[in-house]
Amino acid sequence: MRREVGLALFQAQRGEKPASAKPMEGFKGAKVLKIVEDHDGNTYRVVYTVKFQEVVYVLHCFQKKSKSGIATPKRDVELIRARFRSVQQIESEQKKWQK
Repeated sequence: MRREVGLALFQAQRGEKPASAKPMEGFKGAKVLKIVEDHDGNTYRVVYTVKFQEVVYVLHCFQKKSKSGIATPKRDVELIRARFRSVQQIESEQKKWQK
């Protein structure tokens, strides 16, 4: 599982879209993607963004434990949103310093 996720992230770093990557629901136009991998009866997700040039930010990795369908638990979605906002702030500040 780690090898598959690592390969997918490497492909993202190279500007490719991994076959296992899908858009994350609720992040319109933000280029937030999720990699879903199954291993030994468990499902794992890695959420990352490629919105920013030259950088792939991994926003969250977790084991899907919810028994209520395929939806990402609200707590995890809120954490992803908070981390995405932090990344946007970091990128904004870096652009200011580069000018």
